[in-house]
Amino acid sequence: MIKKIAFIGSLIAISVGQAVAQTAPPPPAWKQGMPADLADSRLAPHAGKLTTTPASDIPIDKLKLPPGFKAEIWSTGTPGIRAMARGDSGKIYAGTRPIGRVYEITDNGKERTSRVVVDKLTQPAVAINKGSLYVMAIDKVLRYDGIEANPNVQPVDMTSAFKLPPEQHHNWKYIRFGPDGKLYVPFGAPCNICVPPTEEYAQIRRYDADGSNMEVIARGVRNTQGFDWHPVTKELWFTDHGRDWMGDDSPEDELNRMSKTGLNFGFPYCHANGVADRDIKKDKPCDGVTLPVSTMGAHAANMGLHFYTGNMFPAEYKNAMFVARKGSWNRTQKSGFDVVTVRADADGKNPKVTPFVTGFKDDATEAFWGRPAYILQMPDGSLLLSDEQLGAIYRISYAKP
Repeated sequence: MIKKIAFIGSLIAISVGQAVAQTAPPPPAWKQGMPADLADSRLAPHAGKLTTTPASDIPIDKLKLPPGFKAEIWSTGTPGIRAMARGDSGKIYAGTRPIGRVYEITDNGKERTSRVVVDKLTQPAVAINKGSLYVMAIDKVLRYDGIEANPNVQPVDMTSAFKLPPEQHHNWKYIRFGPDGKLYVPFGAPCNICVPPTEEYAQIRRYDADGSNMEVIARGVRNTQGFDWHPVTKELWFTDHGRDWMGDDSPEDELNRMSKTGLNFGFPYCHANGVADRDIKKDKPCDGVTLPVSTMGAHAANMGLHFYTGNMFPAEYKNAMFVARKGSWNRTQKSGFDVVTVRADADGKNPKVTPFVTGFKDDATEAFWGRPAYILQMPDGSLLLSDEQLGAIYRISYAKP
């Protein structure tokens, strides 16, 4: 009888264990690729502040810039703001990630006000083309024709034309129309590190404005969050995030130049300046891979990239790149949380990375208050810089000291 009871108890224990195993939630996506020896790591993505921050609570005076440059608060009240696009009338449109909103920001000459164009989308990004606002989420593409003059215009649903892959991880977008009039769209890897389940991921595409004539123009791109075209050569340059859980200092984020279409930029086998992946292996993993113009720091989250073409800044900034680095989470000592300039020859040689805006992070305590994300050049040559953490936009201007 005792043995029978013990046996029944074992069966119950096994059944309970199986039930727990079946109902236990999977680990979060950001833990994928984490080695067993880091199972107790306290590193985790930083929570965003998705509520309005008044201007009085933004320590703009902590920002440090080169002599003659000034940062000031341009607008607030747009939680989670990311990439921006400017319409012909001067209205600014911007997407968000977890909050799912698209904002319209209006400047009346004295103050900036904002409204929500659309809400409850899955990580929407925006672009402007010929007076139409394009909104692309993970699973939806909407076009708002003439929205600047008609704020209540109903969108045209273009989703079916773009054939969007469904996975969310790293599939949030930065979208933009290029000099050729085509819409450029990245589709990031659906994982931290993996061989993508289909060829739809880890690539950059371009489309005609109506979603037709899709081309894959780059592969092996893990997670680009910003790109721009060189003012002289018209070649595409883009940022790319390195994978997590391979150490504090490796692999670094990338700044890449696409000298022609069809190049392979290495993911998932080869990272940064020829670093072979620890988990996804193959012989000669970096053969045929286009290496970056420059590495941009490990886990620094380099985001928006902009070639400066204005006349406000000193001459040495003409055609220089500004890159916003939102800041690391998968690193014991935080990196990024700044804006840097990158000067390089048109063919990508002789790159030099220089700090431009610092002060979002206290180096002594590792505490940060802002996360710079994207850059937009204004007609007067000043730059707008979005802060995803505080939902604000800062204006950077220059006056000869």
